[in-house]
Amino acid sequence: MPTHYDGTPAERRALDAFIKLSRAAETASTRINAHLHQHDLTISQFGVLEALYHLGPLQPSELAAKILTSTANLTTVLDNLERRHLVERHRRTDDRRRLDVHLTDAGHALVHRLLPDHVRGVVAFFDVLTAEEQKQLVHLCRAVGTQ
Repeated sequence: MPTHYDGTPAERRALDAFIKLSRAAETASTRINAHLHQHDLTISQFGVLEALYHLGPLQPSELAAKILTSTANLTTVLDNLERRHLVERHRRTDDRRRLDVHLTDAGHALVHRLLPDHVRGVVAFFDVLTAEEQKQLVHLCRAVGTQ
């Protein structure tokens, strides 16, 4: 549904683009991440596990930036993942004020098991677009996301 705001054409166009982008992002997230519920994982928890799986140990501030959450929220996410023995926090030997978050063997195994289905879900979701349209979407999202 387009905006009902009675503004200038530029305002209405921008608001309409924002509404469509927000709805598309929410739909993508809901559909692609639906399988996580079966494994008692939140999107943020899976984001942490996936980041550690691909990048190795990271500091909490780096993880928060990677999954686009606050460090306060990340603390809760890490507490829950640690309780399930999927991650561990280790003090750094070179600077005891800092710590790194590590994926446990159980966490690694879980991501390794979930990732192929997750990727298939992403591919299936975007299959409605041609390869060229997907490239264009990436370009447009980068343009609005880096301002």
